[in-house]
Amino acid sequence: MPAKRIIPCLDVKNGRTVKGINFEGLADVGDPVELGARYAQEGADELVYLDISASKEDRSTFVDLVKRIAERINIPFTVGGGISRIEDAKRLLDAGADKITINSAAVANPLLISEIANRYGRQFVVVAIDTKKIDGVWTVTTHGGSRLTDKELFSWAKEVEQLGAGEILFTSMDHDGTKSGYPCETYARLCDSLSIPVIASGGAGSAQDIADVLSEGKADAALAASIFHYGETTVGKLKQQLKDKGIQVRL
Repeated sequence: MPAKRIIPCLDVKNGRTVKGINFEGLADVGDPVELGARYAQEGADELVYLDISASKEDRSTFVDLVKRIAERINIPFTVGGGISRIEDAKRLLDAGADKITINSAAVANPLLISEIANRYGRQFVVVAIDTKKIDGVWTVTTHGGSRLTDKELFSWAKEVEQLGAGEILFTSMDHDGTKSGYPCETYARLCDSLSIPVIASGGAGSAQDIADVLSEGKADAALAASIFHYGETTVGKLKQQLKDKGIQVRL
């Protein structure tokens, strides 16, 4: 069985790492290159950088940042935010990103998944799926959870897999930021229905929460932000705790 991955996530606005709740009340938590280098040194398996401003005027700033990250960091990293055309993906991959992630654009134009996968390979394409549970149905949302769609988690995940996604990054908006753990039964069902890796995001309040989603939830990787940014733990300490709980990780 492949080792489970721990992936720090860095939200970037105007060239700085920020953290808030649902992108509100953003606080500057540091330089994204320096933070990424620290997490890599601590043993992170990969990194995710999300351009949360993602506007046209900031695009060149983010591409320059991706180049700086690629020069400094020796582990794979994924970038996302504002990718709506294959040209956007090309710009970031050419700058040195290992993968790109798309969310709202994939819902609006599912064939974008195939377009990027066909040109670069499916291993370059991560599709993020954000959902809210409405009347018992895991309903897919876009634009940071602010817009509901007519899509449902399990059928949409299967569709994006068939379209060429190499991984899925699944977030329950109901759990995000609560630090109350993950919906492990849902993760297990999702992972059992797919043949591509699933990354768990949102809800981690402790090493036990992450251990639960990687074991009971069958997720291939866990994404986390606040617990690292604010020094609640380190990547190395978390991985040792997971190993002590019987989770296979790379130390």
